[in-house]
Amino acid sequence: MTTWSTVLFALLAAVSNALATVLQRRAARTVPLSRRLRLGLFVDLLHHAAWLGGMLGVLAAACFQALALSRGALSIVQPLFVLELPLALLIGRLVLGGRIPRAGRRGVALLVVGLGSALAAAAPTIGTDRAPFDRWIPALAVCGGVIVTTAGAGLRRGAGGVRAACFAASAAVAYALTAALLKDATSLWQADGPARFFASWQTYGFALTGVLALLLFENAMQSGPLTASQPVLTLGDALVSLSLGVTLFDERVRAGWWLVPEVLGLGLVVWGAVQLSRGALAQDLAGAAQGRTAEPAGDRPPQ
Repeated sequence: MTTWSTVLFALLAAVSNALATVLQRRAARTVPLSRRLRLGLFVDLLHHAAWLGGMLGVLAAACFQALALSRGALSIVQPLFVLELPLALLIGRLVLGGRIPRAGRRGVALLVVGLGSALAAAAPTIGTDRAPFDRWIPALAVCGGVIVTTAGAGLRRGAGGVRAACFAASAAVAYALTAALLKDATSLWQADGPARFFASWQTYGFALTGVLALLLFENAMQSGPLTASQPVLTLGDALVSLSLGVTLFDERVRAGWWLVPEVLGLGLVVWGAVQLSRGALAQDLAGAAQGRTAEPAGDRPPQ
């Protein structure tokens, strides 16, 4: 059974991530586009106060996420991160000023109703606190393969919506895998203390995948419009997390005819995400590559 603290910490993590998205996106718009997956993008962004503020938001979100995962199911905590999109747009509107357009309000309503309906129909249950190692092997292999494939597909495309969506898909899988590893590592801290936590492979696994997810996220934000990347990132993270919760931690969701309202709820989430991403504020946050051209491969040294 989900406790109020699980939902509270998950919502606080979503708010922190939303603030980080707004700040990081504005910083990413100030650096030139590149046809490559730029490891040096971090170096460029370190010079921007907005990006550093966004990183503080990421760290706060990680702490709240760890607290939520220590109290609840992965298949509950991560889907609540879907709320990051409307929260990012609302926070951005507060920062930029002005009123939220009717389409934006409709998008928020669709997303919230869809998420609530899908979770109510699925009724995820808490499983085990830790996943057996023999389950981690196929999970890591599948997630790693998807990340490499989607990121590779993005690298083969020029700047634009397809490239952004590919990087967002790879980032979504990386974020979901990070959450699963974080949940496992957090359970070690609770059971055996900080010494076991820092000695476990899961701790260094979620640290590495978290950095990878952030790199892919930054490149997705830089590569194209929010309309292409954010719905993929938001929905992908929720669906992959749900799958990992079921396969790794024995969490359960209702099947049978309950699949009908679950799918309908997910449809409303996608519809709402698209509505929000097409709004004027989303376009401002996206900076859809207008007025910027992709950096020629020979113009800069390899990063």
